Amino acid sequence: MNPAAAFGHVLRYFRISSRLSQERLAQESGLDRSYISLLERGIKQPSLTTIIQIAQTLDLSPRELMAKVEEKLRENSKD
Repeated sequence: MNPAAAFGHVLRYFRISSRLSQERLAQESGLDRSYISLLERGIKQPSLTTIIQIAQTLDLSPRELMAKVEEKLRENSKD
């Protein structure tokens, strides 16, 4: 699994856990819904600014969000 795909899995997990639709997350974070979809599918990679915006919207620190991405990458490297 590459970093973009890992970020996408983690983003989807936290978004669903927060009971937010892609549209609602996009509205609250100031991003486009289609961009959220591209991130979740691992097609696009987020910028630092985007990571911060998404983390704030999900009531996380960027550090928490990225720690989960690192964890996901480690899990998949064992396979």
